Amino acid sequence: MARKNRPLPQIPNASMADIAFMLLIFFLVTTTMDVDSGIYRTLPQWVEKTVNQPKIKERNVFVVQINRNNDLAIEGEPANINELKDRVKEFILNPNNQANLSEKETRFVEGLGDIIWSKGVVSLQNSRSTDYWAYIQVQNELVAAFNELRDEFAMKQYSAPFDKLTDAQKDIVKKAVPPAISEAEPVDYSK
Repeated sequence: MARKNRPLPQIPNASMADIAFMLLIFFLVTTTMDVDSGIYRTLPQWVEKTVNQPKIKERNVFVVQINRNNDLAIEGEPANINELKDRVKEFILNPNNQANLSEKETRFVEGLGDIIWSKGVVSLQNSRSTDYWAYIQVQNELVAAFNELRDEFAMKQYSAPFDKLTDAQKDIVKKAVPPAISEAEPVDYSK
């Protein structure tokens, strides 16, 4: 008996393109993309150079510098990043009214009345060659110092930490304890 050549069964591939398209859509929809993050800052409004800048006494400026080697200097002295937050808080609070720390002034804050607070400003200066990571670490310490100052002020005024206050109370504390951080134009330090 002769064998008949039977055609081999074929796999239906008409719907393969549809399946591939659905898999592609599935992976596009479910995949998360890395998002670049940065520092959240509200930039000040543009001011023409013809405006007279207010004079700030040298005593009221706390200078923090980062050189091109990512070395930190506080008030011209080499320092460690771990001491930055405490030194900023001491400068702003000036608990013993030392002559080398910031002056205090009486200000009116709506909702609180007259308060005594620092005239101090933290000036951050960095080199054009400073690593981004070193810059971010210093920024984090400066922001942490002012956050702790707000928390302490909130505890003193409202007997509650800042994050437990009402929105109105938070606004009052933000006005009373503004983050006084100034960033100077990047320079190239010789070190």
